[in-house]
Amino acid sequence: MAAIPPQARSKTLRACLLCSIIQLPNEFKRSGCPNCEEILQMKGSPDRIQGCTTTQFDGVIAVIDPDASWVARWQRTSKYVRGMYAVRVTGRIPEDVEMELERRNIKYRPRDQSDQD
Repeated sequence: MAAIPPQARSKTLRACLLCSIIQLPNEFKRSGCPNCEEILQMKGSPDRIQGCTTTQFDGVIAVIDPDASWVARWQRTSKYVRGMYAVRVTGRIPEDVEMELERRNIKYRPRDQSDQD
């Protein structure tokens, strides 16, 4: 089996704008986001996947043991499922999702590293 060239991977893989997990579009369509599905509701919705994920991301982190990983804590992914996460994600969640987070008293922190602690 031939390796997928980097330029092809960047066009097929998508990162969640809320948690930054990286998956193929069909994984988001089949199962939604394993961390954010309750809020984002991407499962089975190509339009929602298009609006809540992006192909524009930098770096990849493999998180195997989220609870024990200092990198996962640093990236604010230690409470998420194990998987591949983007270091930085370009884009913002849709306004309706931002309003839902606000309604639930959850502070939205964009994954583009513009709000460094």
